[in-house]
Amino acid sequence: MKDTVLLVEDDKLMRVTLEDALRAAGYGVAACETGQEGLKTFKDGPSHFSVVVTDVRLPDLNGLEILNEIGLLSDTPVIVMTAFGTIKDAVEAIKLGAFDYITKPFALDEFLLLIERAIEVRRLRDENIRLRKDINRYFCFPNIIGESAAMKKVFSLIDKVALSDSTVLLLGESGTGKELIATTIHYQSNRKDKPIIKVNCGALPESLIESELFGHEKGAFTGAVKRRPGRFELADGGTIFLDEIADVPLAVQVKLLRVIQERTFERVGGTDTLKVDVRIIAATNRSLEEEVNHGRFREDLYYRLHVIPIMLPPLRERREDIPPLVDFFLSKCRDKLSRNIRLSEDAMNALCLHDYPGNIRELENILERCITLSEGDLIEGEDLPASLFTKAEHAGQMSLSETLAETEKDYIKRVLRSTKGNKTLAAKTLGLSRKTLWEKLKTHGVEE
Repeated sequence: MKDTVLLVEDDKLMRVTLEDALRAAGYGVAACETGQEGLKTFKDGPSHFSVVVTDVRLPDLNGLEILNEIGLLSDTPVIVMTAFGTIKDAVEAIKLGAFDYITKPFALDEFLLLIERAIEVRRLRDENIRLRKDINRYFCFPNIIGESAAMKKVFSLIDKVALSDSTVLLLGESGTGKELIATTIHYQSNRKDKPIIKVNCGALPESLIESELFGHEKGAFTGAVKRRPGRFELADGGTIFLDEIADVPLAVQVKLLRVIQERTFERVGGTDTLKVDVRIIAATNRSLEEEVNHGRFREDLYYRLHVIPIMLPPLRERREDIPPLVDFFLSKCRDKLSRNIRLSEDAMNALCLHDYPGNIRELENILERCITLSEGDLIEGEDLPASLFTKAEHAGQMSLSETLAETEKDYIKRVLRSTKGNKTLAAKTLGLSRKTLWEKLKTHGVEE
């Protein structure tokens, strides 16, 4: 669909000339002679117009009145045409929100370039608004799949920490969704309009990690042909996510500790001290306490990072979340492939019984593989990797409800063991009332 320009100009020769030039450039045009006619045309279909061009001096209305009316109705850019010697009107138009002004007489090329720029700026603005809406919609709790007590506890922690600037340490096995949680915290915070910069510390060579984090000056080392800002500079005002923090070398940990404490650092090869305002979220799949005990991680840095720890449970400890996760991944594939992909009960049972050493990422990969290789839209148990379906067979081909009930029973027993039989503490850990826990113990036949 081509862009359409609303043109309001009382001088017939000027109006016809501009209309012809716009049509020749590929634009649609609605040309009006008076201000009233122009406003009526706009009000009849504001979404039809990509840009409005109006003269300031019209026989019935002042162009500034048109600008003000349109501003109340929409955010369509308005370009004001003004005669030489009436720059005061142009300045007033800019104050009232005009995109720009152009002084008569002007060259048609100059006019068309201004139209093109106004449309491009509006396109970029609309795209930015759309992306922000998509981001805010995606990074909210409904898109983090989890109905288990363990995940509800994570949601509660996110709610509490998101609006603060406290450092967060995400703990959990690979594939448990630490990056998604970090991104969610950022987009639920007051920093959501600023960048979130993600750094996989484990993927950076030891010789380059300091430069990547803090930047470098020209000539700081071989290959440093120009100054380069580091990730902390790029994250200024926003959030920096340091994934696999345990892989940061000891020499760099000293500098990282200073940034956390003082929010200052120097680029590699530089002497100027830079100050940044960043929120730090770190993550690891290793035990930092063990790393500290083995001398591989600084104890003072550990305590600086361990302000608000959030433990993400492995998938095998929240099996009740497997069916909704499967539904989520299948829904994505249905939209992408336009296929009504479904799972048989046998297949779902097998998926619910698997231990998932690779966690959510492994589940997604299994489903992607099955969907890619399947000839029909129904995925049967035998379509899954052999190890999964074999385990389901050994479990006696339990129904989905039986599988989930057994999983819940095992999890409650495990929590009770960890609390040494303290039911009040166990109920709190499970996110249940003591009465609900007692009812579940009775249902599952768990001895008190």
